[in-house]
Amino acid sequence: MLRVFCHNTQTTKEFQEGTTLLEMLPEFDFERPFPIVSAKVNNVSQGLKFRVYNSRDVEFLDIRKGCAMHVYVRSLCFLLYKASVDLFPGSRLYMEHPISNGLYCRIKKTDGELLNMQEINMLRERMWSIVNDDMQFHRHEARIEDAIRIFEGLHQTDKVKLLETSGQAYTDYYTLGDVTDYYYGRLLPSTGYLTIWEIEPYDDGMLLRIPDRRQPDRLAQSTPQPKTFGMFAESLKWNIIMGLGTVGDVNLACQSGKARELVQVAEALQEKKIVQIAEEIDRRYHSEDSVRLVLITGPSSSGKTTFCKRISIQLLACGLKPVSFSTDDYFVNRVDTPKLPDGSYDFDNFDTVDHDALERDLLALLNGEEIEVPEYNFVTGIREYNGKRLQLKPGTVLLLEGIHALNPQLTKRIPEASKFRIFISTLTSTALDDHNWIPANDTRLLRRIVRDYNKGAFTARQTISQWPNVCEAEEKWINPYQENADVMFNSAYLLEFAVMRNHAESILASVPKNCPEYCEAHRLLRFLHYFTPVPDSEIPATSMLRQFIGGSSFI
Repeated sequence: MLRVFCHNTQTTKEFQEGTTLLEMLPEFDFERPFPIVSAKVNNVSQGLKFRVYNSRDVEFLDIRKGCAMHVYVRSLCFLLYKASVDLFPGSRLYMEHPISNGLYCRIKKTDGELLNMQEINMLRERMWSIVNDDMQFHRHEARIEDAIRIFEGLHQTDKVKLLETSGQAYTDYYTLGDVTDYYYGRLLPSTGYLTIWEIEPYDDGMLLRIPDRRQPDRLAQSTPQPKTFGMFAESLKWNIIMGLGTVGDVNLACQSGKARELVQVAEALQEKKIVQIAEEIDRRYHSEDSVRLVLITGPSSSGKTTFCKRISIQLLACGLKPVSFSTDDYFVNRVDTPKLPDGSYDFDNFDTVDHDALERDLLALLNGEEIEVPEYNFVTGIREYNGKRLQLKPGTVLLLEGIHALNPQLTKRIPEASKFRIFISTLTSTALDDHNWIPANDTRLLRRIVRDYNKGAFTARQTISQWPNVCEAEEKWINPYQENADVMFNSAYLLEFAVMRNHAESILASVPKNCPEYCEAHRLLRFLHYFTPVPDSEIPATSMLRQFIGGSSFI
């Protein structure tokens, strides 16, 4: 007999060796407002079919937890793939990227055509039929060579390349009926769990809609994001031209000695985009309605600091004089900072910034007046005036950077024509394979973990612990305004994970196994193992990446 401690009930029960989590679940009585879809076993995410052979700690999860949502969405993707194989033999499914609170995907038939509305409706009906049949997801473990042969036989070269370059001895793959697929995490026990989803036309493909994480019994609200979609399309177009659609392609290129060339091309592409943005600002500065204020925002670890430095250089090259300005210096005194329900300071709240004072000073500057600029003392938590004065001269543009810069309430009295808005994000366009996309948040989380650790600010455990609150604040205060931007800049880097692997592995390995944060650390470590490491000696000092791994010439 083995002993299982259940975190949901804070009780321990005995079970026979080899009992599955699904079989254990009825033995623990706790409130379940939503269906249990996965569990953490000793702080590692597992599917409910996981068999326990030794005494363990177990926490059962619904999809309000991030790792459980991953299990649900991966299973939903397999459901879509199974239905596409059944209806359109020989077709290819591409799960491309998250957008509009769902997943953008395309199914290309053997004749090269995409699905029409009638065929999308047929697909939906087939998916519901599979859900109603409650088909079992089956996990299989195999030697990597055997798995490669299986996917070679299925002509899935994307998975073959990923597995060939992974460096692993064994791997898992899954079957649903007569369909085989690969996923880099656990799945649900069966399709009967998949009751909240929808598919609908989106651009030239489809949007696979998923549950709302806060209210899992309903769909997440779909919001139009045409500018964000366009930025993804721009990145994907370049990847296709270069033949680097998946991580396996990138790994093979690096293993054949092309890493330096890929770094140089990635840097050139980002610099080209920055030059285009600077030239547009210059054009609008010299237009009838002159742009004088450039508003720059983006979520945590998107690269705002380095972007501001690089856009400043390009504006100088255009003959303009950029002056940088930060909303951080207009923080209210710490005692006046809004608080969260638990009593801690809510530093991401809009009212953390004295927006009335900031807007008053911006208006004065744009009218040619000289002002005294405050400096926020982060040690004392007080906004100080130390005699620093500022006045905009002819040919000067003001760069205002901060998480609330695109919030219309921050600059509501400033004429629209004088503002130019830039939103920076990390939209990773390269996927692990055709069915496994890379979440944009993974890029930023790894950046923040490495940066915080190198600066001695926080341990990896602390950064991971804070991350859900960071993302929740971004959803409230930053993301709603990203489509207001005049231009979007994607700071995601083609070889980012290959470079980050060298920095992040040892940091993530320091997270204790007996803490809740180990679950995310373990997932990120497994994820990084898919990438062929690239030394950071190839990364120039002006790169966006240097802001996080160190060695930046701008800091």
